[in-house]
Amino acid sequence: MDENGAQNGADGEREADGVILLIGCGLRKYREYLLAGAAATHPVWLFTGEAPDWQSPFLTGHTVVDVTDRAAVLAAAKELADRVPVRGVLSWDETLIVTTAHVAEALGLPGAGVDGVEGCRDKFRSRRLLTEAGVDQPRYAWVDTAEEALAAAESIGYPVVVKPRGMGASIGVVLAADAGEVVEAFRTADEASRIGAVSYRGGALVEEYLDGPEISIDAAVVDGEYHPMFVARKQVGLFPYFEEIGHHVAADDPLRTDETLLAMLRAAHRAIGYGHGVTHTEVKLTARGPVIVEINGRLGGDLIPRIGQLATGIDPARAAVRAALGLRPDFGDTVRRTVGIRFGYPPEDCEVLAVVPPTEAEGLLAAEAMAEPGTELRLPPNGYIARHSYVVVAGADPEEAAGRLDAAAALVRLEWRPLAVPVAA
Repeated sequence: MDENGAQNGADGEREADGVILLIGCGLRKYREYLLAGAAATHPVWLFTGEAPDWQSPFLTGHTVVDVTDRAAVLAAAKELADRVPVRGVLSWDETLIVTTAHVAEALGLPGAGVDGVEGCRDKFRSRRLLTEAGVDQPRYAWVDTAEEALAAAESIGYPVVVKPRGMGASIGVVLAADAGEVVEAFRTADEASRIGAVSYRGGALVEEYLDGPEISIDAAVVDGEYHPMFVARKQVGLFPYFEEIGHHVAADDPLRTDETLLAMLRAAHRAIGYGHGVTHTEVKLTARGPVIVEINGRLGGDLIPRIGQLATGIDPARAAVRAALGLRPDFGDTVRRTVGIRFGYPPEDCEVLAVVPPTEAEGLLAAEAMAEPGTELRLPPNGYIARHSYVVVAGADPEEAAGRLDAAAALVRLEWRPLAVPVAA
């Protein structure tokens, strides 16, 4: 298979049915299960910044293109469509979902719609649309300066959450309890925004703090119709920041069929105009009811779709491909248990010397090192997602899974040395 070629034999025959165009892929330990599931559902053609390596067995073909250059991706997609029937387009990369929506529109394929995906990607736009539609939202204000942030916080009432407009993974999101913390939180959010997409750089959202546990829901959306797959319960740490240190999915979680929650999620997706695709919606369960934190126009990160698959048997990649093809989901539970993931963080900013995950533990399904020797891990606000490892366990219920996660995480051995000179935040 050459750079723009297709394999012969069985894959070549499957290509007659057309291909799903996948824009970007990601790291093997995070994305191989998704690529395998997608390829088992429909032939996949990958747009990638460099020649495929481990991805090759799953691909019908590939094109090397700068996936961060929207014009280049659009040109390559049109060129591909002239040679190969392209039936759908998808991406599970947060930074590429807007480009993916533009490609779907240009090729006349099912997609979220540019407006729909911007309703996910742009948190300020999302707040406005959901509020206008009557979907309960935190009180909020958009600010461009620390002075405006102070005024907004005084109006909303402390504590407040300060966040960038277009980042993911809780990067730059800070809880502020008073005026002094608001100034620092605004600086953190504003500076974090400047490493992201140009369209969302600068300024910050100041929002009412929502008290209560947080969940996420991964779902397929077809022609605007919302189909939930699984609910993940989130564990957040490193106060006052919002690092996600773990999640668990229970197949029998009652929220999967809670009509109040589902009615809100359907209304929210209608409000942003989301057409076809998959979404990952984060929700706080407050005293006044469920309130949306954000809607993301892609499958969840942190291996949440993988633990959902292990807990329920639902294949999230298959659901994503079918949505991209404009087909209704065909998923149903084939497994019923609880599966959780826990990420390991260092006690302080450090250089990693070694990470040794456990090979055996009660209920252990997977354990991986995430940082090579020599890696510098910096905790917020000097850095984000400073993870050295993860463990995945199964249990009969959330209580058993939580105990097994604690035990497995305690078996990870981290060797490190402190960083002598911290970087400026």
